[in-house]
Amino acid sequence: MTTPIIFDTDPGIDDAQAIAIIMADPGIEVVGLTTTFGNVSIETATRNALSLVELAGQDIPVAQGMGTPLEKTPHPVPAHVHGDDGLGNLNLPAPTRQAVSQSAAEFIVEETRKRPGEITLVAVGPLGNLAKALELDPEVIHRVKQVIVMGGSIREGGNVTPLAEANMFSDPHAAARVMTAGWPLTLVGLDVTHRTCLDPVRMQRITEAHRTLGPLLAHSYAFYAKFYKSALGIDGCTPHDSCAVAFLRHPEWFQTVRGHLNVITEGLAEGQTVFAPEGRQFVGDRWSQSPLVDVCMGIDGEAVVHWMEEVLTANT
Repeated sequence: MTTPIIFDTDPGIDDAQAIAIIMADPGIEVVGLTTTFGNVSIETATRNALSLVELAGQDIPVAQGMGTPLEKTPHPVPAHVHGDDGLGNLNLPAPTRQAVSQSAAEFIVEETRKRPGEITLVAVGPLGNLAKALELDPEVIHRVKQVIVMGGSIREGGNVTPLAEANMFSDPHAAARVMTAGWPLTLVGLDVTHRTCLDPVRMQRITEAHRTLGPLLAHSYAFYAKFYKSALGIDGCTPHDSCAVAFLRHPEWFQTVRGHLNVITEGLAEGQTVFAPEGRQFVGDRWSQSPLVDVCMGIDGEAVVHWMEEVLTANT
């Protein structure tokens, strides 16, 4: 049995790692990639998604989505983290294929109508496409199997502001809608991704074994690792988006807490994820008005990176 997913992405170096995994894992059926602005512009995100699919020799539809936040003025893309092209300045030739005519939100709505109760949405960028899908068809919350979101931070603090994680900060209004929509949602945030490190020795084995995407993964990893050396002082990189895929495949490696999640949309705390554990009493009840979700608070990071290597070195 395979698990069908729609992967909502802003590729992005760690996105590229995760896309390589979902294309290589025989237990995952990639129904489509939907793209969003975030790590890069929407045009670059779509180009990168198309290139990754093409280089891997796969036939996966790509639907282009949101190019700006729902309400706020966008900030510049983080070229110092992912490079001008999102892949560590690899400057790939233009892909020969094109995105489908549907928008990302339309693609999500249509595919979940075809297969109600089957498809998992794995979202690893700003959440505008999911918010737009909710706007197009509110009943989508009853058709998805689950929603796994890479983003946010409960205790770890932020990575683009003192309080906010990048995906939440990039489009906090979209994030607020998605977190409180009432669908079965799990947040995989910095509390667990920062406990996971893809080290150079392991990455070397991956890139040597992966015939199609090995050079791309090696080049982009080297660029990414320089950032993480300066930002967090680690030898390697934090594979944020692959952690979300790992939760899809191996939830037993994660410790989750159930509760109520909200996103701050304005002011100094813009983009902060605020979590109230189920049943915990606070002053007033405004923290616990949103639907219950699951938040990852613990992880076996070594198991995750071992699994990443296993998938990316098997039959490639």
